[in-house]
Amino acid sequence: MDLFKNNVGKIDRIIRIVVGIILVGNVFYALHHPIGWLGVILIVTGIAGKCPLYSIIGINTRPLSEKAGLK
Repeated sequence: MDLFKNNVGKIDRIIRIVVGIILVGNVFYALHHPIGWLGVILIVTGIAGKCPLYSIIGINTRPLSEKAGLK
């Protein structure tokens, strides 16, 4: 199990970043709640393309072509 292996696909990365921005934005505008930290985690894992939780569970959302190094 490699915790630092790229295991987040492009669509998953985009969703993570968008949802993360929304959660962080809610902290500044309406919801004064620590849920913004979850948003920060989503943004960081989306940008990095690595999710330690996915590695522990054994999930990989990258397409087969990316896994093989074709893209």
